[in-house]
Amino acid sequence: MVKVRRALISVSDKTGLVDFARELNKLGVEILSTGGTAKLLRDNNIQVKEVSEYTGFPEMLDGRVKTLHPKIHGGLLALRDNPKHMQSLKEHDIGLIDMVVVNLYPFEKTTQKPNVTIEEVIENIDIGGPSMLRSAAKNHKDVAVICDARYYNRVIDELKKNNGALSGGLMRELAIEVFALTCRYDNTIHNYLKNYFKTQTESSGSPQELNLSFEKIQDLRYGENPHQKAAFYKERGKTRGLINLKQLQGKELSFNNILDLNSAYELVREFSKPAVVIVKHNNPCGVAEDETLDKAFIAAYKCDPLSAFGGIVALNRKVDFKTAKVIARCGFLECIIAPGFDKEVEGLFKDKKNLRLLELDDIEPIDEPELKRVSGGLLLQDKDLVTLDINNLKVATIKKPTKKELESLIFGWKVAKHVKSNAIVLTCGTKTVGIGAGQMSRVDSVKIAKIKAGSLSKNSYLASDAFFPKADAVIEAAKAGVKAIIQPGGSISDAEIIKACDKYKIAMVFTGIRHFKH
Repeated sequence: MVKVRRALISVSDKTGLVDFARELNKLGVEILSTGGTAKLLRDNNIQVKEVSEYTGFPEMLDGRVKTLHPKIHGGLLALRDNPKHMQSLKEHDIGLIDMVVVNLYPFEKTTQKPNVTIEEVIENIDIGGPSMLRSAAKNHKDVAVICDARYYNRVIDELKKNNGALSGGLMRELAIEVFALTCRYDNTIHNYLKNYFKTQTESSGSPQELNLSFEKIQDLRYGENPHQKAAFYKERGKTRGLINLKQLQGKELSFNNILDLNSAYELVREFSKPAVVIVKHNNPCGVAEDETLDKAFIAAYKCDPLSAFGGIVALNRKVDFKTAKVIARCGFLECIIAPGFDKEVEGLFKDKKNLRLLELDDIEPIDEPELKRVSGGLLLQDKDLVTLDINNLKVATIKKPTKKELESLIFGWKVAKHVKSNAIVLTCGTKTVGIGAGQMSRVDSVKIAKIKAGSLSKNSYLASDAFFPKADAVIEAAKAGVKAIIQPGGSISDAEIIKACDKYKIAMVFTGIRHFKH
């Protein structure tokens, strides 16, 4: 047990501090402090001694140097059970400091301010704070260190219980929290400055080292299956994406819900006109773009009503009452995500207690690397944000697609980008009629898309996320009644495939772009 007689307090975030410091005073703890923290405590009639008075050395360089002094770090780092250390303190008139209460300059918050200057960012790199925290945490056997206000009540309770002393268990826990904080803090600074000064020069364009920091948003009921624990985390420094979801109604989100919401919202962002995406098990089962949102929903739902049951619906416009009435008539849905909902819409769904209504007004694509965890490591890649330039399309067949047919092909191409490979998407106009996803052979994906489309496969348009290795998929497409195909091209069998398209009078264009999604 460590008896706390002197504490040094210097915090940027002063939440809960006054009550905490007042309790320390009542326990007879001498408080040292700096600048604004000292003023706050004095203004609240809490006895405090300025650090500059304690060290005999003034704050200088506009406050850049306050606590970097032997009387501070000597008092923190000295081992109480080491006679040489204690003798050195005595020789240099250095007192012991038994507790440090410090949180750091708000670097991350500063970087997110509109029109912030690099000079202001630099000034919010804390030097003295991390130094004191690390000194105290290193010597946690003898010094208590608090870097988070959520520990204030627990520390006071233990001090009262133990006649002004703290247990070794709590001291160790507090020290571990410090090293987690300083690690995150330095990573945040590193990532910001690296991006600001664009110092990354590796030929691959990928960082040599990857330092990521996340904070928990919420625990989830379970993972993909009930026996798996799960949680949702926010990457520090990020301000966009699903982390800003606002839930308006419904039970808590699951692990699978969040994955599907992400897939649905990523796809619906592709479209400029009113659009609706329905996702099931991380694959779209219906997508449509139309002049009005209600028409888009009806078309998306009709693509595969069976699979849409229990699905996730994403819309790229605020949900109006007319669209909501159409959605409400459909079967069970897990979630509806949109930039917003008209006021009367929420009342329409109030009886559907399990339906989650989610608001996310952030429709622009986000350019950020994609990460995938593998055993013992991590894969990183650029996000697939490449867009199709219609002028770069290469017509490979005798028959050429019309302007209207190209519109449908390009719509299908946008959808195929978000379907698990092997992906085949059949469209009519700007709506899907059949989707074949995640098969080991491309010809099987064509067959599944044809089955899903039924009679609507006749006169449809086919988009393939990657090239055809053989002509068999084209033969199946011809049987389905496909009129035109869009695909990357580049197969060693391209000549054979073009020949098959010409035989069945199918127009085909090459994009030169592949959209595998694993």
